[in-house]
Amino acid sequence: MNPAAAANQKEEFKLKDTKPQLGERWPHGGMRGGGGWISSERATSTYDLVEQMFYLYVRVVKARDLPTNPVTGNIDPYVEVKLGNYKGKTQHFGKKTNPEWNNQVFAFSKEKLQSSILEVFVRDREMVGRDDYIGKVTFDMNEVPTRVPPDSPLAPQWYRLEDRRGDSKVKGEVMLAVWMGTQADEAFPEAWHTEAASVQGEGVFSIRSKVYVSPKLWYLRVNVIEAQDVEPHDKSQLPQAFVKAQVGNQILKTKLCPQKTTNPMWNEDLLFVAAEPFEEQLYLTVENKVTPAKDEVMGRLILPLHIFERRLDHRPVHSKWFNLEKFGFGALEGDKRHELKFSSRIHLRVCLEGGYHVLDESTMYISDQRPTARQLWKNPIGILEVGILSAQGLQPMKTKDGRGTTDAYCVAKYGQKWVRTRTIMESFNPKWNEQYTWEVYDPCTVITLGVFDNCHLGGSEKPASGSGGKNDSRIGKVRIRLSTLETDKIYTNSYPLLVLQTSGLKKKGELQLAVRFTCLSLANMIYLYWHPLLPKMHYLHPFTVNQLDSLRYQAMNIVAVRLGRAEPPLRKEVVEYMLDVDSHMWSMRRSKANFFRIVSLFSGVIAMSKWLGEVCHWKNPATTILVHVLFFILICYPELILPTIFLYMFLIGIWNYRFRPRHPPHMDTKLSWAEVVHPDELDEEFDTFPTSKPQDVVRMRYDRLRSVAGRIQTVVGDMATQGERLLALLGWRDPRATSLFVLFCLVAAVALYVTPFRIITLIAGLFWLRHPRFRSKLPSVPSNFFRRLPSRADSML
Repeated sequence: MNPAAAANQKEEFKLKDTKPQLGERWPHGGMRGGGGWISSERATSTYDLVEQMFYLYVRVVKARDLPTNPVTGNIDPYVEVKLGNYKGKTQHFGKKTNPEWNNQVFAFSKEKLQSSILEVFVRDREMVGRDDYIGKVTFDMNEVPTRVPPDSPLAPQWYRLEDRRGDSKVKGEVMLAVWMGTQADEAFPEAWHTEAASVQGEGVFSIRSKVYVSPKLWYLRVNVIEAQDVEPHDKSQLPQAFVKAQVGNQILKTKLCPQKTTNPMWNEDLLFVAAEPFEEQLYLTVENKVTPAKDEVMGRLILPLHIFERRLDHRPVHSKWFNLEKFGFGALEGDKRHELKFSSRIHLRVCLEGGYHVLDESTMYISDQRPTARQLWKNPIGILEVGILSAQGLQPMKTKDGRGTTDAYCVAKYGQKWVRTRTIMESFNPKWNEQYTWEVYDPCTVITLGVFDNCHLGGSEKPASGSGGKNDSRIGKVRIRLSTLETDKIYTNSYPLLVLQTSGLKKKGELQLAVRFTCLSLANMIYLYWHPLLPKMHYLHPFTVNQLDSLRYQAMNIVAVRLGRAEPPLRKEVVEYMLDVDSHMWSMRRSKANFFRIVSLFSGVIAMSKWLGEVCHWKNPATTILVHVLFFILICYPELILPTIFLYMFLIGIWNYRFRPRHPPHMDTKLSWAEVVHPDELDEEFDTFPTSKPQDVVRMRYDRLRSVAGRIQTVVGDMATQGERLLALLGWRDPRATSLFVLFCLVAAVALYVTPFRIITLIAGLFWLRHPRFRSKLPSVPSNFFRRLPSRADSML
């Protein structure tokens, strides 16, 4: 690739500023704080972050006194709404002269209007031959009224049916409402759209815009303490027991009891993820390890989850004894199961943990940190508004009737709320212009947006890759960290949609967004910067790294299953892509990227050491003399050391304010090491896990290497994140955090100047060596502040 082409490609991968015409084009002005769509008394606006789109709405309510067929004596009526070449039909009813269609609405885009006459036909469906004509109503487009919310809905009216020529009236009436409106109309989400004119059957439901809510997730802690009087089948040998617990598809086992005994003890915690409403049960079995390859069940227990106590803090939960049901009764001995009373029992301490936040996404891109129990939630500190405007230059994702096409929709996820825009059919430049709002409880969170190709429209389309699958294809993803946004500022940018494939990095198009973060309480927002990122239970009773990885995977599966049961479903492949389910898998490319992130951090230290070396070697005599003078001054006046350092950082922070980022961070291809990745490394990254390599020995070693290397990769990434957070103190990526730190530096500089250095040293030493009784298990205030600082992990592919 020549240098000019490489430069053009790098420009294509960058974020672009856009200037869409947003609120000012809406009726009555619509400016923020004006008298149109938003008033000064409201904290948020409605549809002022999207461009206006006009639609012709037709609401079909019901009909009456329709004439019957003179031959059959019955009528199966339906309504057909026609505007140019676009036709929409209602459901037909059998043998009804007074049908009701439950206010079905048709929406015709003004951009695609092909006629100045709207025709509404009432027809009689026939099983054989053409449907019979009953009557019609026509409307002149120039006479259709315009409705602007928040006006009340337009009242429908009865219209007499006309003959084919429109010269005379015929028997029958239809109740209709026709008006011109925008996408702000409440009838818009459930309306039939011209973009979906080619969709048939169940595919109609999969193109509508919807809002989803993640299920409420709980951690289920099962503390298996001991069991009594367990009996193996072979009573001549003492059992070596363990407990196996199952909740849904999650199966965990305790360790083997060290001694062979009928009264084994374990005192071991097993952790599961459960979702409300609780559909699964806790299934426990006490088993005997007869041989390394054989286990026998000595008793079992089935408990519903709703009976367990819901714990909000670290207070102990009361334990209980449960009688075990003897395992092995046949169908003919079912009555004995209830007659016999067994002495075998198990001692458990079980609770639903409400003080934790159930992690279903990577902590690097977390969008919600609230605990499960709603009574522990704080008030929101802000409002996030996102206008999903359009996409530009999308690539064909599948073939239909021999030509490439894309049916794109966008999904956004923040907190427990997921949104899905409507699907725009057969367009490489879809325009959605849909606006959504989220409550923000913590500014140090990330919103994720993904664009997908809808492959569930019931047509004959085939994936462009030729795989033959029916999964919705990924087009690209965007992540925006809220702490990098200035409050009350509208960001209008075009984000490149980048996807890594086995053939390399591909740009699939651009996503145009309008984003605004509104602060409701500056004091509460600043207050959050000094507090832990996660609920305090994560620090008082922390989980191990292996437990967190396993629980996150189980939580992701539960969320995917529950959202897949909605209508239209949010499919598993979409949820997995949005939640970064494979972010911890081994990748040579990611490992290189994290390594060079660390190298870039140490570049400043290396430059400083080189400069000191030059000073020591008198490369520049004037500089060396000045350093000697400064050194003697600090030796004579040691109390100036710390004030000078903090004042210097304060001045650097003020100087860097001029060069602060003007737009949100985006996917950085150079940082991700995605531009020059080797094909073999991509082949390894997209390899299945377990690997699909043929040799058994190679498979075992290869999987082990990838598992170990995945952990190393995560550690290296965490190290890079800490260093980048240190640079973010004065980098203005998070303007509020940098402002707080700069002000702290100024106050510290003054305070340290007026306070004797020896007293400060004494206080610092005593505080550092304080007794453990005076230490808290929660992280310190500086640690909490530091962990909330942004890093470049948001820009990693």
